[in-house]
Amino acid sequence: MGKESHITSKKPRLFVRGIEGDYGLKAELARLRAQPRVIRGTELHFNDGPQTFSKHFVEPIDGLTQTLHIHLEEYAPGGRNQKHGHVNEAAFYILDGEGYEIHDGIRYDWKAGDVAVVHNNCVHQHFNASATKPARALVMKTKPMFLFMNMLFQKTVEKRPSEPAPGAEGYEAREDTNFNHE
Repeated sequence: MGKESHITSKKPRLFVRGIEGDYGLKAELARLRAQPRVIRGTELHFNDGPQTFSKHFVEPIDGLTQTLHIHLEEYAPGGRNQKHGHVNEAAFYILDGEGYEIHDGIRYDWKAGDVAVVHNNCVHQHFNASATKPARALVMKTKPMFLFMNMLFQKTVEKRPSEPAPGAEGYEAREDTNFNHE
């Protein structure tokens, strides 16, 4: 039940749902109230790889929200994502592992329990500092709202790696992680 990744998809992306037809507050509230209020992470699957994997929980195409994009990122041992920039802020709550960010050429280290904040208009990249253990972050951003306001800047500076990090060949994202910390 995983969604196609926005990183590798060839389809046009939907950033903000259109308001069309007979639109009224009553009808929209009825539609929203009929939507599920709990998204089961176990029913979604990771996409992408081989160094960074994504699981998208909430984005406008789902019909639940217009202003939020929330996803889980998993970095394979020694993994990194693409170097990129965008106008919207993003907050990464680090669930496990340790790593670092490079923001506009400055390194910021993080570990489980930290929040890494990417500010507006920052060229950045995320790295797993461990060559043997994965790292995971819950990412929350208002990207759809920025795009809705026609603040469209987003640029990939360096593409996402297409080969596994040395020593992480064959790594697959952890689909069965128990977040109850039992």
